[in-house]
Amino acid sequence: MNTTVIPQNIIFSKNIQGLGDIQIRPFSIKKDSATIYDWVTKPYATYWGMQEHTLDQVKQTYQEIVESPDHDAFIGVLNEQPIFLMERYNPSKDIIAEHYEVKKGDCGMHILVSPAEKRIPNFTWHIFSTIIEFLFHNPKTERIVVEPDVRNEKIHTLNKRAGFQYLKEIELPHKKAALAFCTRKAYEKALVQEANKSANQN
Repeated sequence: MNTTVIPQNIIFSKNIQGLGDIQIRPFSIKKDSATIYDWVTKPYATYWGMQEHTLDQVKQTYQEIVESPDHDAFIGVLNEQPIFLMERYNPSKDIIAEHYEVKKGDCGMHILVSPAEKRIPNFTWHIFSTIIEFLFHNPKTERIVVEPDVRNEKIHTLNKRAGFQYLKEIELPHKKAALAFCTRKAYEKALVQEANKSANQN
C-alpha cells in the first residue's frame, strides 16, 4: 500500500491533479530568508516593495512578522521546492483599519509567487486557490481582505477570478491600493464558475 508521508511542519496540503501536492508550512528565518531575498529583489516583485532591501533587512522584516501576534508568514512548497510566500495578518491591528470598518472574522493576506522557471498552465491559480482554502480552513475566518497596488493587474485578475469584490482605492504610506474582500460564499460561487468554464472547454 502506498502512503504519503507529510513532514511534521506542513500545516496544510492540497492535491492538484497533474501537478502534485501544494503544501504550506510556517516561514523559517534560517531556511527561507535567502530564498525570499532572491525573490523580492527581482524586477518582477516590484510591488512587494523590497527591491532595495539587503539580506539582513529581509531577515529582520520576517523576524518581526514571525514574532508578531497579529502577523504570520508561510511558505508554499511543491516537490520540496518553495513556490510562494504568503503573509496573513489581523486587519484590526493594521493600518488598513483606518480605511474600512473591520469585521469579526476578517483576515488580511499578501502573496508573492516564486519567479517562473517554466510556464505551467493555471499555476498561479492553483497557488492562489490553495491559499484561499488554507485561510478559510480556519473556521474563524469569514472574509479575506487584500489591498494590492492598483497597478498590479496580474493580482487583480486572480482576485476577481476567486470572487473578490473591489470596494475602493485607498492611499497607504507605501502605495495606492485597491481594497477588496472575499467571503466564503463568494469563493464557493467562483469555484462553481471555474468548474463550469472547465467543463465547457472540454
